[in-house]
This record gives sequence, C-alpha cells and structure tokens, in this order.
Amino acid sequence: MNEQNTMMDLMEEIENSMKRIYKEDVLKGTIITVGDEEILVNLGYISDGIITKEEMIEDHIYKDGDEISVLVLNTNDGDGNVVLSHKRAEEIVGWDELEEAYDQKKKIRVKVTEAIKGGVSAVYRNVRCFIPGSLLSYRYVDDMSTYEGRELEVVVEDFDRESKRVVLSRKAIETTERKEKKKELMKQLQEGEMRQGVVTKLMKFGAFVDLGGVDGLIYLDDLAWHRVNDPSEVVSEGDQVTVYVAKVDKKKEKISLVLKKVEEDPWKGASDYYKVDDLVEGTVVKVLDFGVLVELEAGIEGLVHLSEISSERIQKPSDKVSIGDRVKAVILSIDEKNRKLSLSMKEAEGQVPEGINLEQNKQGPTLGDLFGDKFKDFFKE
Repeated sequence: MNEQNTMMDLMEEIENSMKRIYKEDVLKGTIITVGDEEILVNLGYISDGIITKEEMIEDHIYKDGDEISVLVLNTNDGDGNVVLSHKRAEEIVGWDELEEAYDQKKKIRVKVTEAIKGGVSAVYRNVRCFIPGSLLSYRYVDDMSTYEGRELEVVVEDFDRESKRVVLSRKAIETTERKEKKKELMKQLQEGEMRQGVVTKLMKFGAFVDLGGVDGLIYLDDLAWHRVNDPSEVVSEGDQVTVYVAKVDKKKEKISLVLKKVEEDPWKGASDYYKVDDLVEGTVVKVLDFGVLVELEAGIEGLVHLSEISSERIQKPSDKVSIGDRVKAVILSIDEKNRKLSLSMKEAEGQVPEGINLEQNKQGPTLGDLFGDKFKDFFKE
C-alpha cells in the first residue's frame, strides 16, 4: 500500500466518522468564538458553522463553550462553511416543547418582555407568548409593567400552533402553591404568637395580611389603639407588618390578627387612673342615635347616653354636639375588664364653667373662676 492510498484511506475514515448534515436540520453545536458580526460553532462536522448577526437572538448572551441549538441554512457558503441560524432553531424547538408542555401539563420558565394591552408578552425559546392580566397572579395586578424583565414559572393554558397562539398562566402555579402552603401553615399557626406578613388588601372593615400562603384579617378596631376610620390611616398595601395571631378557626380556615401592640393596651390599669365621679375632658369621635362616643385618650372611649348629654331636652345627640367637639364629662361607671366607660356631660355642666382649661387648673379653680363677674359684683356691694 503506497503513501497516497494510505492518506486517502485516512481522509475517508475521518469523513465517515463525521456526522452528515443536511439543509433544514436542527442540530446542537458548541460555540467556539463570539464576534461582533458572527459566531463560530463546532458541529462535530468536517466544517464549522457560522451564525451571522442577523441570525442571532437579540439580547441573548453568547459565551464560548456554550451549547446551543442551530438550524442549518446552507451546508456550504462557498468558502466551506456551514451557514446556521440560532433564532430560527430556537423557535422550532420552542414550538415543539410548548406543545409537549401543553399536552403533558408541564411547567416551563419564560421571560416577560413587556406589558401590553390586557396582559404581558413573554418569550419561550424565541416564541412569543401571551399572559393575560387575569392569569398573571392569583391576586389582581394593578401595574403589569412591574413584571417586565422577570422570569416566571408558568403552565401553557392554551396552544394553537397553526395560528401561532400560546396563552400562559402564572396564576395556576401560584394557586397550587398557595393551597399547599396554606395547608401547612394552618397546621403550624397558634393563637398568641407573633407573625410576619404583608398587607395585601384594604377594605372598609379592615386589612388583609398574607402570612406566607394564607391571609388573615385585621379588623379596624385591631389596627391601632386610637380610633381608626379607614385602614389606610395606619397601613398601605405592600407594607410588611408584625402581627399578633388572635384567633385561628382551622375548620373555616379563618384567621383574626391584631396589629396594635398588646403590651401598650391603654385599658390596663385604667380603673386605677380613672375613678367614678372624676371630671374628665375628651373629644367627640362618633355620634350615634342613642348617644355619643367621647375619646379621653388614644384607645379609651366612653359613651354619653342621649339622656346624659344635656340638662336641656334634646331630640337627638347632633342637636347639641358634633364630631370633633371638645367636651367635659363626669365618669358614671368604669368596667376595665369589658372596656366600658359611661359618661355624663349633664353632670359636668355645673362643675366647670365654659372656658376653664382643666390642664391649667389642676390645683382647683379660684373664686373668680367659679363666680366670674357675679363674684366681683358681690364685693362692690
């Protein structure tokens, strides 16, 4: 065997060991070098492949040594190179995998590119998909632009390859996850413990807090010791809060929470500070049909019944007082245990004439204060 035959045999052996490729093949290749205008790819073939800038995926980060999918556009560009497309290969593979995920109900990861009318646009392997706003989360999303650039785990809700339509759902994933977390959390929750949470929704009657899989409710009265007319006065959606677990109904899966600090309860020791027959001053915070509520300090309110508002005959509380009025009253009864305080404005009428400031007269009113001009006239006579 001569040397020429040996070389030919060797070349034939090398060629036979190389895989054969054809136009429109989708292959795996390894990046050799990355340039501004083209990428060189090793295909395990006798010639390397080239991806021009037009066939790259915009914003994709290409690195030496990475394995990528490529579509063969031409087996020989005239210079012995194989012409490839990465973006077209990704689209073909993407459609195949999306169809498989839809049929087998498999989870996939996508990247949200932009917020559009009715939802957001997302990309899976160079296939454009749509996530409706109603399927973006288990709770309402007000600003969908906050999802731009984020990677999400989703399921394929609807798939139509012919019309190139893919609808995804993040909500389905979150709903399933929350059910599992809720089940576990309901087992763990104990009344009397402190928990971290996030305020998720404000209602007229209180605020909902996500404890990590299950929502608890803080009623208005449990947001703060002072009177709260709207939860927005104390918290906002998205706030991180530390709450006290007041009650857990595992059967109905309902949780009552308290935000105000239990140790700061103004009613503790109230009966030692406030006594029956004490003259006090407060602010009218609520007008009811049968009387008014007067706040003596943050968290401590007393009821002045209609019959105790004035010595004059009145038909309704609003005939005499309005919300925000500063009034003086006498304590009729105090029940620290049940947090009840009964007051009488009528009883205070003769005790302190109008214009006396209780804080400035802690040593007791003078004769001039008590009798005013009448007292001066007495000495004149």
